[in-house]
Amino acid sequence: MTPADLSAAIVRILAALQAGGQLGAGQLPSEVVIERPKNRDHGDWATNVAMQLAGKFGLNPRAFAELLAAQLSTLDGVSKVDIAGPGFINISVSAAAAGELAKVIIDAADSYGTGTDLAGVKLNLEFVSANPTGPIHMGGTRWAAVGDSLARVFEAQGAAVTREYYFNDHGAQIDRFARSLLASARGQAAPQDGYAGAYIIDIAQRVLAETAVNILELPEEQAQEAFRAAGVELMFQEIRESLHDFGVDFDVYFHENSLYESQAVERTIDRLRELGHIFESEGAVWLRSTTFGDDRDRVVIKSDGEHAYIAGDLAYYLDKRERGFDRCIYMLGADHHGYVPRMMALCAAFGDEPGKNLEVLIGQMVNLVRDGEPVRMSKRAGTVVTMEDLVEAVGTDAARYALARSSINSQLDIDLEQLAKKTNDNPVFYVQYAHARTKQVAVNAQSLSVDTSEFDPSLLNHPAESELLAKLSEFPRVVASAAEFREPHRVARYIEEVAGSYHRWYGECRVTPLSGGPVEAVHRTRLSLNNAASIVLRNGLRMLGVSTPEKM
Repeated sequence: MTPADLSAAIVRILAALQAGGQLGAGQLPSEVVIERPKNRDHGDWATNVAMQLAGKFGLNPRAFAELLAAQLSTLDGVSKVDIAGPGFINISVSAAAAGELAKVIIDAADSYGTGTDLAGVKLNLEFVSANPTGPIHMGGTRWAAVGDSLARVFEAQGAAVTREYYFNDHGAQIDRFARSLLASARGQAAPQDGYAGAYIIDIAQRVLAETAVNILELPEEQAQEAFRAAGVELMFQEIRESLHDFGVDFDVYFHENSLYESQAVERTIDRLRELGHIFESEGAVWLRSTTFGDDRDRVVIKSDGEHAYIAGDLAYYLDKRERGFDRCIYMLGADHHGYVPRMMALCAAFGDEPGKNLEVLIGQMVNLVRDGEPVRMSKRAGTVVTMEDLVEAVGTDAARYALARSSINSQLDIDLEQLAKKTNDNPVFYVQYAHARTKQVAVNAQSLSVDTSEFDPSLLNHPAESELLAKLSEFPRVVASAAEFREPHRVARYIEEVAGSYHRWYGECRVTPLSGGPVEAVHRTRLSLNNAASIVLRNGLRMLGVSTPEKM
C-alpha cells in the first residue's frame, strides 16, 4: 500500500462520509498529503488532513480524525490507526500490504514513477541558447543539465515536450565576433569590444582553410561578412557537438535572424497595433507594457529605424504560440532577472496568461573549486570555464548529476576533487554504485539458483525492508512534485535516499542463503525487492540523463 493508495482511500472515505451526512457541505480535496513519520514507532504513514479540513466542516480536528480513523481501520492492508495530539492520524500497514509494492514496481518497469498530470499539454522548453560567439560557459552548462532533466520529468508526467535552442544570430554581438575572427586571421589583437581565446584563433584558421577564396584579400566589409557567415556556423556546430556529447539534443534550433528575414517581427508589431498596445512617441514605436505590469513602456523600433531587442522577443513568443504550444518555458541566467516583468507583459499583451502560457525560470551562477581555490580560467576560452573543461575534469555523468542535484535558485559551488572520487562522498558514485550493486546481487542470486518464481510479500517484515519499501513508494509523488515545481533536483535527492535505504537493507537482509543453506521463499521474495530497487534507481538516474552502470 503506497502513499498514493492511502491518499486516494482517504478521499473516497471523505466523500462517503459527506454523502452519508456525517460531514456537512464543503469542497473535498482531490488528494491528501501522506508523509513518513520521523519516529517509526508512530506507524508507517501519517497525515494531518483532519487538522487542515476540520474547520471547514464545523468540527474540531480530533472529532474529524476519529470519523476518518474509524473508516481507515477497515481497509485491507491497514493494521492499525492511531490519533495523536490534536488530530494527527498515524497509519500502520501490514507487511504483506507494504511488500506488494515490489511486484507493482517490477510489473510497471520503465513506467514506474510516471504520471498523467501533464497529459495533453504541448510544452516548449527553451534552454541554454548560448550566443554562438564562444564555447558554452558554466551557466549554460548548468542549464543544459537542468533543462534536459526537467524535460525528462515533464515527459514522465505525460507532456509533449519540445526542447528548443534559440540561435541568436542577429545583432551586435555577432558583428563583434566577426571582427574578432578577422583580426585574428590578420594576426592582430582582438578588438576592444571583441572576443579572445584560443577558440577564436582555431575558428579563424578553419574559416581561412575551408573557404575557396582568400578572404583577407576581400574588401573590409565583405571579409567581415565572410567571417561572420562561416564563423558563426562553425561555432554553432561546435556548440551542438558539445551538447550532444553532454547527452543533450534539441528538437528545434530556432534562428533569431529568421524572424527578421520572414517579416515575422513586422507582422507581430502590426498585430499588437491592432490590439491597441502600440503607440508612437519621439519618433520611436513603443509597446504600452505598463498596462500589463511592466515598470515602463518599451521601445520596439528606435527612432533611427533599428529594431530594439524586445521586438525579436515579441515575435519569437508569438511564433511559439502559433506553433501550437500551450506552455512556453524560458530558462534564463541570473543576469536576466530584471527581464522577467517585460516578458510577462508581452505575454499578457497577446491576451495570454502570464505564469501559465509563459514561465521564466532564473538560474544562479556556478563556481568550480579545486583544492579549495576557485577555478577561473579555461585553456581554450581564456576567460571562462567551459562545458568541455568540466567534462574533461570529472566526466559527463558526474558533471550532469552535480549540476542537476541542487536548486537553480541557489548559487552552486562544485568541488572538482569530490566529483572525481570513487567513494560514497561523491553523490553520483553513491547512487550509481547502489544500482550496480542491485545488478550484482541479481547475478549472484542466479548463480545460486535464487529466482523470482515465488513471492510472499508478508515475508518482507524486517525494519530495513519496511524502510526501503516506504522509500520506493514515494517515487511517483517525487516525480510529480519535481514537474509541478520545476525542480528536477528533487529526483536526485530522492534517489540518494533510495541508495541509502538500499545499502542499509543490503547489509541486513540476505538475498542468497548462507553457504550450503537451502533456497527459501524469503530469498526469492527479497530478490524481487532487490530488483524493484534497481528499477527505481535506474528510472531516477535516467530522468537526470545519467548512465546506469551494472558494474563499478
